[in-house]
Amino acid sequence: MDMSVFDLFKIGIGPSSSHTVGPMVAARRFLVEAGSLDDVVGVEAALYGSLALTGVGHATDKAVILGLMGETPQHVVPTQVDAMLAAAEDKKELKLLGTHAVPFTAAANLLFFKSETLPEHPNGMRFTLKRADGTMLSKVYYSIGGGFIREEGETGGIAGKTPVEMPYPFDTMAQLLEHGKRTGLTIPQMLRANELMRVSEEELNEGVDRIWQVMRDCITHGLETAGQLPGGLKVKRRAADLWRQAKGGDRSNELPHDALHQVSLYAMAVNEENAAGGRVVTAPTNGAAGIIPAVLRYYAEDCHPSDPVKGVREFMLTAAAIGMLCKRNASISGAEIGCQGEVGVACAMAAAGLVAALGGSNLQIENAAEIGIEHHLGMTCDPIGGLVQIPCIERNGMGAVKAITAASLALKGDGTHFVSLDEVIETMRQTGADMQAKYKETSLGGLAIHVVTVNHAAC
Repeated sequence: MDMSVFDLFKIGIGPSSSHTVGPMVAARRFLVEAGSLDDVVGVEAALYGSLALTGVGHATDKAVILGLMGETPQHVVPTQVDAMLAAAEDKKELKLLGTHAVPFTAAANLLFFKSETLPEHPNGMRFTLKRADGTMLSKVYYSIGGGFIREEGETGGIAGKTPVEMPYPFDTMAQLLEHGKRTGLTIPQMLRANELMRVSEEELNEGVDRIWQVMRDCITHGLETAGQLPGGLKVKRRAADLWRQAKGGDRSNELPHDALHQVSLYAMAVNEENAAGGRVVTAPTNGAAGIIPAVLRYYAEDCHPSDPVKGVREFMLTAAAIGMLCKRNASISGAEIGCQGEVGVACAMAAAGLVAALGGSNLQIENAAEIGIEHHLGMTCDPIGGLVQIPCIERNGMGAVKAITAASLALKGDGTHFVSLDEVIETMRQTGADMQAKYKETSLGGLAIHVVTVNHAAC
């Protein structure tokens, strides 16, 4: 396993890790690897499959242009994006990597092939440079979920990362459990040892703490921001109003489980920020970015930990281990296996992380993760209007509550369970393979079609 906690948790912008973060990274990588740009006279980007079908709603068009301009997901300023794009469109000119200007308009140089899919993944894109002497450079990239990208024909590890020999290598949960049984170490302890082969203890702690801070800031901003989400559906942001109600004095509609209501609001706040193109952490995707922050805040504030800093770090390392297994042995791409690979995986990651932070055993951690995925099997990805809003925002709220329930069930048991995590991950992979393409982030089926059809009929 050559992945890191910092591969699973990446600071970026919304609304989508596979349709926004990945294409931005790919566009910039194409130009960086192209060599000198001095004689370039034109550039073109073509989007295929899911990227074309839901690209505008997922801001893929904006992301590609920003990537060609040299911007990165972690450093671009969300509040400046629209102004930057408008200025480029007005000039009908794009400065490649911020230095070399070429003629460019979105209408002429950004192409959408909605009925074509490239062979290696539903999220395909082709970039082409034209030089003054008439020669062309063209490359194909795939956005494979969670902000990860892969060049056509690229196999093995993560692009740009040198493989490192780990003290506790694992490709399955069974292998990780065997390491723990042999050494007496917990899953977060083993993940920490693996991470320290790449970074120092200080860098690891500071990096994880930084990710948690961005998550907290995202929740806070989402709970304070009202208004309407962009995109045309006129979806109203609800988290801020519901949060004020939850913290107010009106108890007329209070239910016995309203403590968990706050957790769902944390998650919804994050995904409203994501839908608005704000700063979020991919966890493991943007479409499922609210679940882990919500459960982390629940742990830090409601579980009264004696050492919350240590607990949060153990939570994150454990959650990353589950995400690594899901990505390696199935997928975290909604365009590849549906929302079970996004919300389902995030739920499993959060459940396992919570058990680890609360001192659960390795078997209890596995049990919690297995429960989290098992009860999302078959979940489709059918965003209305191609926007990461309906049903995505509420799904994060529900996923956070289900993660806490899964953790509770696991902690109240002794770790023995019938279905293994490896088995349920393989089941998720097979279920995704069997799922019709129209239910996998194309907006060609499910709610995306039914609701739009009903609304049109009512007009």
